[in-house]
Parts: sequence; structure tokens; C-alpha cells
Amino acid sequence: MASKTSTKDIITLRGSAAIVSEFFGYAANSILYNRGIYPEESFTKVKKYGLPMLLTQDENVKSFLTNLTAQLSEWLESGHLQRVVLVIMSKQTNEVLERWNFTIETDKEVVEKGVSKEKSDKEIMREIQAIMRQIASSITYLPCLDEQCIFDVLAYTDAEVAVPFTWIESDPKLIANPQMVKLHSFDTKIHKVDTLVSYKNDEED
Repeated sequence: MASKTSTKDIITLRGSAAIVSEFFGYAANSILYNRGIYPEESFTKVKKYGLPMLLTQDENVKSFLTNLTAQLSEWLESGHLQRVVLVIMSKQTNEVLERWNFTIETDKEVVEKGVSKEKSDKEIMREIQAIMRQIASSITYLPCLDEQCIFDVLAYTDAEVAVPFTWIESDPKLIANPQMVKLHSFDTKIHKVDTLVSYKNDEED
């Protein structure tokens, strides 16, 4: 009699932190490309999550995102990361135009007791695919950014976490009366990531 093979994969805290921090790196690249923050020709195409993805070739941005994901992974592994926000601002006025919010829920039992969880890698990939597709189609639901923009990243951590010397305390860079679009979420069973983009409501001008 043929036996049925389980499709569940063991997810550890370190493995989950790696999945989520890597996701942030690819998501940030996709946002920067699809929102036109950097020239199209400064990106190269790779395949990830079963999708064509764009990665920046700008050395300063690459270095920034590499350091960012390394720090996020450390905070994720310690269970201290609550939220990451990629902020898009006007280069000329510093006005905040968009906030891409990634809210993280961490299974505290895993952090405290070191237990592992089970979830299919393919299922996690499908959930991440859905978010990446929504980012790639953002031009259909977000206003056109018709001025030169810059970006910044905010990280919200537990209060007791020391701020690394490469980071500075920041204001939340909020948007008054924003429009909001909730995107898909994904869950490793250790970290759940909810995604929301808020943007300036030009209709009020």
C-alpha cells in the first residue's frame, strides 16, 4: 500500500526570520521599481517566488537594503520587530506621499521556548506571490507620482530594544487623512506579515 508523503516543512525561528527579512528586501525593490523611484534601467530581472522580480543595481541602494534586511532578521529572530514602513516622499518638499506598512505578529512561544512550527514552503511562497503581484500592479490603484521622490524605511521595535548606531530616532512620517489599500498577508506560522499601503488623498486639495 502506497504511503502518503507529508507536504509540511519544519519552520524554525531563524528560518522564519530569514524568509521574512528576504521578503522585505524583494518587496522594497519591487516598490522602488514599480513606483518609479529609480530609473527602470537601474534594475535587473531575476526569478524569485516563481515570479520575475526586479533588483536594483544602484550600489548605494543595494548596500542600504542589505544592511536593512540583516538588521530586520536580527530583530525578527529576537521577536522584537513590530512593524516596518517604507516611506516615499517628495524630494523637493519632503512631503510624505506613500507609506507601505508591513505589520509583524510574532508567535512569542516560539521565541521563548524555541519550538518549531510546520507549514509547506510552497504555501508560504504562494502567499508571498499574491503580495508581490499586488505591488507590481500598484499603478492601477495608486496615484501617479509625478515628481522626483526619495524613500526611507522606519522600523518599529519593542521599547527596550537599543537603537543601532546606523539608525536614528524618527518621527512617524504620517499622512493626514490618507487613503488606504489593504494588501494580502503571509504567515510562516511564526511570523505573520500584514501589508497595507496608505497614500495622500489628492482629491482634498
